[in-house]
Amino acid sequence: MLCALNLGEYAFLLDVGVVLFAGVVAMMAMTRLKLPAITGLLLAGAVAGPYGLKLATDEALLNTLGQIGVVLLMFTIGLQYPLSSFRRVGFRLLGGGMLQVGLTAAATGGICYAIGLPFAACVVIGFAVAHTSTPIVLRSLQEKGEVEAPHGRFIVGTSIMQDLCVIPMLLTLPVLAGQGSTGELLLGTAKSLGLALVAVLVLYVLAKRVLPRVLLRADSTRAREVFLVALIALCIGMALATQTAGLSMALGAFVAGIVLAESDFATRAMGDMIPLRDLFTSIFFITLGMLFDARVILDYPLVVALVFVAILLGKWLLASLAASFMRFPARAALIAGLGLAQFGEFGFVVMAGGAANGLIDVQSVEARIVFAAAVLTMFVNPMLMRLSPHMRAGERLFRPLEKLFGVKEEGRSDDQPQLKDHVVIAGYGVAGRSMAAALKAVGIPYVVLEMNAETVRNARRDGESAYYADVTSEEALSSVGIAQARAFVLSINDPSALELTLATMRRVAPNVPVIVRARFLSERDELVRRGATDVVISELEVAVEALARLLRLMGVPRNLIDREVALVRERTQASARDHTVPRATLAAMDALKDLKIETFAIEPASHSAGKSLRDLNLRRLTGVTVIAASRGTQVMDNPAPGMPFQPGDMLYLLGSLEQVRNAICLLDAGQTPEQVEAVTRVFQRAEIAPDT
Repeated sequence: MLCALNLGEYAFLLDVGVVLFAGVVAMMAMTRLKLPAITGLLLAGAVAGPYGLKLATDEALLNTLGQIGVVLLMFTIGLQYPLSSFRRVGFRLLGGGMLQVGLTAAATGGICYAIGLPFAACVVIGFAVAHTSTPIVLRSLQEKGEVEAPHGRFIVGTSIMQDLCVIPMLLTLPVLAGQGSTGELLLGTAKSLGLALVAVLVLYVLAKRVLPRVLLRADSTRAREVFLVALIALCIGMALATQTAGLSMALGAFVAGIVLAESDFATRAMGDMIPLRDLFTSIFFITLGMLFDARVILDYPLVVALVFVAILLGKWLLASLAASFMRFPARAALIAGLGLAQFGEFGFVVMAGGAANGLIDVQSVEARIVFAAAVLTMFVNPMLMRLSPHMRAGERLFRPLEKLFGVKEEGRSDDQPQLKDHVVIAGYGVAGRSMAAALKAVGIPYVVLEMNAETVRNARRDGESAYYADVTSEEALSSVGIAQARAFVLSINDPSALELTLATMRRVAPNVPVIVRARFLSERDELVRRGATDVVISELEVAVEALARLLRLMGVPRNLIDREVALVRERTQASARDHTVPRATLAAMDALKDLKIETFAIEPASHSAGKSLRDLNLRRLTGVTVIAASRGTQVMDNPAPGMPFQPGDMLYLLGSLEQVRNAICLLDAGQTPEQVEAVTRVFQRAEIAPDT
């Protein structure tokens, strides 16, 4: 029966299966070579595409699936960026993005004009080269856990600004083609940008009101598939809404993610979306690889190499300058610049728009050379980002820019007294703030180093000794007296910076103990080898806490929980911290679930006023145990049997519901309900038979 099927009707499945299989093989090869998975996906596209073995024929379908991947990727990125984070740093990041776009477009257009290309073609190429592949760079940041790192924040902000700049760029092309005046261009651009901003604000307000309510209704069905379908529908709906407003679909998905990031559904939405995001973004990267034409490299190898180097190094330099101008330290500026150095998919959109207006011929030799070099940057850039933390040569060149652009305005002042026997805390997140509060409570001096300028300003406003500095810099560490410190704590979100900081510590303060927070257990040995005194593994601490809580929930006795936790630490790493086990409630223990803890306040008229436990004989008569008593602010565990109770005392009673009820009656009236019932029966018998 299967043989009778017409394969043509299912050709799209063949295309999807082929490219995914090629992607799996290529990613496995890249993993063996310790190269980024994205490089493998791009390579798979180049091999299976129209310029390779031509294994996939339905490029339109694959491009559509790839665009869904971009939408889902931007949605999950938005889930990590609630609006509050953009209110703090948005202008700084978006301003840097605008500067990067302007510098790159101007420099590229100028070079093209200098080599004799027509002015209109120079503008189109400049606009195209100014863009970066948002999915590639964000996927690389996610793989390395650096989305929240300083350079990661700059890359995200710049990518958003690039998406917004597509509108005025596309509006400029008809004017360059002679289809409008300059005045019409300026008016149309201003009008479109204004409408675009209004559209984004309106969509945000509507999404804020609609999205959480729809997901709440979907969640109330208790059907996982209903919630997932609703989530995807809302995400794609927002993407289509922004496209209708003249913006990119990716921006709409990003706005939807920002809205949900402030709701109770953020964590669940992220968990449900990750598998779909990874699938469709993989297809997107494969479709990008299909643009690669190896024949151009064979025909013009030297020219393609020169254009490739010019794009990569030029964009790296200009983006780093933009980050430095926005007061990012040299190291963060260089890593951010390298992340933005590759060509972007919107660059192809701009080139297509230029071709539609007759400004450039995409089939010309020049365009094909630019395309080939652009796709090569997409291949190489993920690998360079993996190596970027170890590229220190350019930092010396950018160090003077720190002073020129006022990078150290938040840093240590020259008149600050020299510190000694203090603790240096690198990173002022949740862990950093907790350590600072504890050190302040016990009277140990400390200094905080942080690379988020807004966080530093807020901390200094609260009276903290916090400074804006790059902890990988020898100058920054020396400025806070690291050699005289008692300890150094590394609690930062940039894994690649840990090794560099440890290397710096070896030079400037080799005898200072260093405590490092790392994400994975596999990182511990390397960090210790590089100089860490102790490494706290987030992965391990989460596992230990989850294990302890699970065993407690299962009713396992405390001594057995301690034993299992000790075994886990023995197999992984020892810890000086005593593990915490959640306190069990009586209801959580099957054997004690019928017991109750109740309180009884002794009043002047109470039978128990002035009497002790020995006088009341409470346990023998009722079975209740008095586990504690409070008098004023003093709490007494297991009160002494001979201690008389006073009016105002509070007794804490432990027993079954019936036992506690009997005890309260005894404490209040001197008799239990059973005693009252027995006396009543005696009187009843006396009335019936008075002569007995």
